[in-house]
Amino acid sequence: MPATKLSKTAAHDNASRVFDLDAMSLRELNQALHNLTPGSNETAWEVLHPKGSHSVAVGVDQPVTIDVRGSVGYYCGGMNDGAAITVHGSAGPGVGENMMSGSITIKGDASQYAGATGRGGLLVIEGNASSRCGISMKGIDIVVHGNIGHMSAFMAQSGNLVVLGDAGDALGDSIYEARLFVRGKVDSLGADCIAKEMRPEHLELLQGLLDRAGVTGVEPAEFKRYGSARTLYNFNIDNADAY
Repeated sequence: MPATKLSKTAAHDNASRVFDLDAMSLRELNQALHNLTPGSNETAWEVLHPKGSHSVAVGVDQPVTIDVRGSVGYYCGGMNDGAAITVHGSAGPGVGENMMSGSITIKGDASQYAGATGRGGLLVIEGNASSRCGISMKGIDIVVHGNIGHMSAFMAQSGNLVVLGDAGDALGDSIYEARLFVRGKVDSLGADCIAKEMRPEHLELLQGLLDRAGVTGVEPAEFKRYGSARTLYNFNIDNADAY
């Protein structure tokens, strides 16, 4: 059918509502998503020509699917609460920041602090993630198919970070109770982060995360687990240099 600013497409089994950001503003897109109410039949959305736009699909609070056809800038999917967002490209800093529930999948790479302060849901990065991935995570699950940069999981409080590749310096610095699973090498561990035993319950948990992230041909036993040594929970003068 002829291209229009807002149209229906039969690209999926269920017709999607299409926003072309060459013709409409990002504000119009986000406002339309925020206007969704429970039970709406507008469950599938497609965003064309994002061209690195910032704050695409932030604050969505309904269980809709959103396909973004291209790369995005800062804070894509921030505060997501129930949507399944797929970026068919790469993402700038802060993708999935403060996510509550739902899922975000990045088909390319993600810049720094992916999943920062995330409280729930699943963030999947099929490429690499830059520095501070999972910083201050508070319940989110993050699965990175590639490598992650330095200071990842800094002050991570709860949730799971799974890395199929390598991790940079100072992994898990000042970590609380988040669980870190790394298949490759770790350049260095941060303050109070140590290697931990992989018990049967951790293997089962990790298998579930790999399944949810669409990872095949990888066994949980190939990973090492890292977490808090719990020496910084209370001030001790002997540990003063680590604070």
